[in-house]
Amino acid sequence: MAPTSPPPPPTWRTLARAAALTVTPHLLPRSEITKRALTVTDAQKVTLGIIAAYVVGIAILWNVPYIRWVLWPFKMLVIAFHEFGHAIICVLTGGKVKSISLDPREGGVTHMQGGRSGLTLPAGYLGSSLIGALLTFAGFNINASKIASIVIGVAFLLTIWWGRRDWLTIGTVLAAVGLLVGCWFIQRAEALRFVVLFIGVMSSLYSVWDICDDLILRKVNSSDASVFAKRYGGSSQCWGVIWSVISLCFMAAGIVAGIAAFPQSAEQQREDAQKFIPTKF
Repeated sequence: MAPTSPPPPPTWRTLARAAALTVTPHLLPRSEITKRALTVTDAQKVTLGIIAAYVVGIAILWNVPYIRWVLWPFKMLVIAFHEFGHAIICVLTGGKVKSISLDPREGGVTHMQGGRSGLTLPAGYLGSSLIGALLTFAGFNINASKIASIVIGVAFLLTIWWGRRDWLTIGTVLAAVGLLVGCWFIQRAEALRFVVLFIGVMSSLYSVWDICDDLILRKVNSSDASVFAKRYGGSSQCWGVIWSVISLCFMAAGIVAGIAAFPQSAEQQREDAQKFIPTKF
């Protein structure tokens, strides 16, 4: 019998096809693909409900006479975030910040020299919204809220330096700092998470409500959007709506990121909190 010739060596196409059939199912099993889908845990459902309650509650408190003074220290803080946005972008674009003043009755003012006004003007609203989104993100987890509360505490103290220095302002800001400190010792700092969430939601909504209050309801001519419209065209209402939509997108992104990053149950978060700057209670 004549000897048979050896089979031809496999081509690179044959090898690639075989690898795809044998390796791919192990790299991407259907169970793993299913696990990557974004799901909402019971703890996260509670957090989303609290965020919704904060949205309604802040909207009411913002406009009801006398009762709205409950928001005084937190309003000082979000006004500070707004002014920090102006100041940071001013410095980054080559400008100089001369002074920052804060007043919960009249709002804040950042006196700047130089910089690019096309960036510094919207940076107030968008900056406070971005900070609000980051705080909302942190509010989904106890340990993340601990880190955020330290930043918030420093920002509160800065509002005393730049803010209106009367006893009411100083007293309410110090009371807010005391609230943050006290929450560290309530249910292993779980209460801290809800304070951070409140500030995050309020900072996110501040840009939306303040733009609506200034431009749509009162039509205040000295707003950031009015100055931007005079310099670059368009109407103040148009720019205000655009910035509001961007702010809402920031907040939505913070919520989605919080759901994706912190799937732990409430009990698991408490256990993790005892391993990171633990408290006795």
